[in-house]
Amino acid sequence: MGSIEAQKPHVVCIPYPSQGHVNPMTQLAKLLHSRGFHITFVNTEFNHMRLVRSKGAEAMKGLPDFRFETIPDGLPQPDQDATQDIPALCDSTRKNCLAPLLELITKLNSSDVPPVNCIVSDGVMSFGIEAGWLLRIPEFQFWTASACGFMCYLQYNELFKRGIVPFKDEKFVNDGTLDTPIDWIPGMSNMRLKDIPSFIRTIDPNDIMFDFMGSEAQNCLKSSAIIFNTFDELEHEVLEAIVAKFPRIYTLGPLNLLGRHVPESHFSSLRSSLWKEDTNCIEWLNQREPKSVVYVNYGSVTVMSDYHLKEFAWGLANSKHPFLWIVRPDVAMGESAVFPEEFFEEVKDRGFITSWCPQDRVLSHGSVGVFLTHCGWNSTLESISGGLPVICWPFFAEQQTNCRFACSRWGIGVEVNPNVYRDDVAALVKEIMEGENGKKMKKKALEWREKAHVATDVGRSSYNNFDRFIEEVRSISVSRRA
Repeated sequence: MGSIEAQKPHVVCIPYPSQGHVNPMTQLAKLLHSRGFHITFVNTEFNHMRLVRSKGAEAMKGLPDFRFETIPDGLPQPDQDATQDIPALCDSTRKNCLAPLLELITKLNSSDVPPVNCIVSDGVMSFGIEAGWLLRIPEFQFWTASACGFMCYLQYNELFKRGIVPFKDEKFVNDGTLDTPIDWIPGMSNMRLKDIPSFIRTIDPNDIMFDFMGSEAQNCLKSSAIIFNTFDELEHEVLEAIVAKFPRIYTLGPLNLLGRHVPESHFSSLRSSLWKEDTNCIEWLNQREPKSVVYVNYGSVTVMSDYHLKEFAWGLANSKHPFLWIVRPDVAMGESAVFPEEFFEEVKDRGFITSWCPQDRVLSHGSVGVFLTHCGWNSTLESISGGLPVICWPFFAEQQTNCRFACSRWGIGVEVNPNVYRDDVAALVKEIMEGENGKKMKKKALEWREKAHVATDVGRSSYNNFDRFIEEVRSISVSRRA
């Protein structure tokens, strides 16, 4: 191995095995690679096989110094391309992944690649911190969701201590309890219980997700530093409150915009979708009027009842606006999504339905006018980057928190009734596409787009923070060789 190759800093990247986590970790890994780093990207065996099916084995070979490795997730292998059970996956990764990761890094250190001198693990994969301690390798946590969501998860212990969670019985769902104001979260005013990440909605004192997310957020505070995919102006109050508690953070977002400084041709094979992307929808969008299309996507994990799916369908149909709708095969609970024939009759000239798409390209397309979204953090950042207002239907986790910020802080969103009524959906689409309120939200969305682009410009906050992070990792690499 040549001396230049031997001197390359080697970063092991470990995303949580879900689409919304793999995407931003891939973006970060690409950026590090573009600055001369050797990357080992560690997927679970199950997700690696999904990527192979989606991209083809050739594409998954990576580049000479960008390699893919796998570790088991500790679960029985489910059917192809089914979304794994989240609580079971969380419980399994924290119990079963440390030993295989230690084994992998030890193997890498005795192979023909530069020695591993940095671990970047997902904020909910804190076994990466433990691996760093045991192997004496510096470790960074990458919190792939919002900073406001992170701050809420840090309060889970406090919610438990105050006797708020677990709830005493199921009545809390409908009796107005979730409307209770919460005014003690640092950097977050005007919040209600319903805006706290949804895992508090339990009557079980041993609820896996409540325990897991609260613990993993606290574990991040044991890391060398925490990376956030956000920009300072977007979440400045929350970020200031986090820094007061844990000063070593890097805000590098939106990573999708920071990535514009890297030639895309260099990475064309490194797209990270776990589903096969249908690019025909881009051709369809090319034939639409500017800002005329409603884009609908509930992300990679959301599931809903057949009733809710049909209410959304007829709401979109009755709005009379063209729409591009991503309907994953597993979006309807326990069955494949089936629409009545009369629905297809109604929307045949203005609806395009497919199972997955290159969302970054869709949200930056000139024909899209609004995004009906589950408020996952990648989707939220991509809509801000594209200057689009949002119609929010949060499903779980910190999507409720992101929704609150989009609607009440950033002024770019409206929320669909959680129960979903077709008339409500149609009215909200019309309001944003045609109404006065929609004009205000579109203006606000464009202002945030400008701020996001400025933050990632050369010499500005997120760009400079990335430079600082690079320098820290390089200096670690040099000191380890010395």
